Amino acid sequence: MTRTDEAEWWFNAVYEAVQEIPHSRVTTYGHIARLLGHPRRARQVGICLKHLPSNSNSNNNGDDDDNDDNVSGHTYHHFHSDNVPWQRVINSKGMISHRGPGSAAHQATILRQEGVSVEEDGMGEFHVDFGHYGWFPDRLPSEEGVSSVGDEDGDGNRSEG
Repeated sequence: MTRTDEAEWWFNAVYEAVQEIPHSRVTTYGHIARLLGHPRRARQVGICLKHLPSNSNSNNNGDDDDNDDNVSGHTYHHFHSDNVPWQRVINSKGMISHRGPGSAAHQATILRQEGVSVEEDGMGEFHVDFGHYGWFPDRLPSEEGVSSVGDEDGDGNRSEG
């Protein structure tokens, strides 16, 4: 199924914003939506990441209708799970959202490989400490080319006064 121009713009904007999250840092679906000027679209950010294709013969849902090219039997996607760090986006409680069996554990494993400490509680929920690993800049680095006010080291966090 083809996307409208507006939907295509939104998917691409989400993927570009997520690409700016630094290695070993996490942010929320809502913060990505806010950075894009649509603070009430946190769920739509999640939908975009859910439909992020892999860079293989087909995308995650098996639908090849929106693929860019098919060269030598391989489908090319400009944005895909190898160049969009989807694992760095978690929910506003600092938890990894479950999207299917084993999905949260898989995301936790990838984050741990990046050096993020992910704690698992007795209920099997995975948590990340925003105080240590959170990335919440006032604007995307690509929009300004400079650090946020109060963000002297450019890491997306405001320095405490």
